[in-house]
Amino acid sequence: MPQSQRERHMDVSNTVDVTDPVAVTTAMRKILDARYPGFDFSPVDTLVGGFSRLYRGEFPGYKASDTAYHNMQHVLDVSLAMARLIDGHDGVCAEEDALGPELALTGIAAALFHDAGYIRRKDDDSCSNGAVYTRIHVSRSVEFMSEYFPTVGLQSILPVCQRVVHFTGYEMDPGDIDVQSSQEYTLGSLLGSADLIAQIADVDYLTKCRNDLYSEFVLAGIAGEGDLEGYKNTVYRSPQQLMESTPDFIRTVTEERLEGFFNGAYRYAAAHFNGPNLYMEAIELNSRKLEQLLASS
Repeated sequence: MPQSQRERHMDVSNTVDVTDPVAVTTAMRKILDARYPGFDFSPVDTLVGGFSRLYRGEFPGYKASDTAYHNMQHVLDVSLAMARLIDGHDGVCAEEDALGPELALTGIAAALFHDAGYIRRKDDDSCSNGAVYTRIHVSRSVEFMSEYFPTVGLQSILPVCQRVVHFTGYEMDPGDIDVQSSQEYTLGSLLGSADLIAQIADVDYLTKCRNDLYSEFVLAGIAGEGDLEGYKNTVYRSPQQLMESTPDFIRTVTEERLEGFFNGAYRYAAAHFNGPNLYMEAIELNSRKLEQLLASS
């Protein structure tokens, strides 16, 4: 089925329902088990279970996810993309550069909880929505993983997760992240790439930007019509302005992050798909649709 006919809940291959944790877990396990036969990836099931409880408001001490853009579907989409990028990388790289199963598991864990910082604790009455934490959500994600991973026997992967999850945010430049090896930097690059390509390739990306992302930015104090005290970066004054800036955003993240900081790691999706890079095809389609939309508005 062409990308233009993909339904809102489906991934770029139109084979996985990325609103369904079970479907995504099944897809990720199939990828990982085939790439690393014999390794015990049952912790992925445990992690997805914890993620699902957290986002649904069933995790002790936490409220349900209430961010419309950075929601369960987004995280599942990113996690599936991460599994595919890891598979593509280890399928074509030199043997000494392979990540291997333990780092693969680490990457999936970081993907599943890279946005946990948007979730509010039950005793948090300081704000009405988790989007308020946009600018510091990655550090908050690190805090959550630090509390949760040891409870499910995954303290061994925690230090790497704490570092590479910063490749998904803007609290520090990727070049300043204190990774411990070239493989760890590769893992972070794959994670940062998965976060970007999954969301921009979403079939509903443009609508979500206008309606959901702008609303989150307002709550975060980086958009709106008033005086945003203390914020010195780009301010989006309306949903229309956000849409008009999106082509530049896509170009900038492609040049500076996907191609630059992340060393073109997004290309490993093509190796996974045995030829086409379905994520980049969907991003190109979204870019053309956005240009047409802006030209007619």
